[in-house]
Amino acid sequence: MSTVRLNITLPASVNEDINHYAKELNEKKSHIISSALDMYFDYLDIRVAEKRLNDNEPTISLEELRKELGL
Repeated sequence: MSTVRLNITLPASVNEDINHYAKELNEKKSHIISSALDMYFDYLDIRVAEKRLNDNEPTISLEELRKELGL
């Protein structure tokens, strides 16, 4: 996996939390942040799916999908 260097601004309290967990778990801060973002993106995926469901987007049945795909 390739990596990218970012400069970000965080509240001091968040930085303190990151430092605390990195020290406690003996992990790099970048690993803590990356893991936290991965988990948050999973949460956002759920929110997007719920939004799309609530937006009443047209849906098709499994049978219609199979027919459309020729299965």
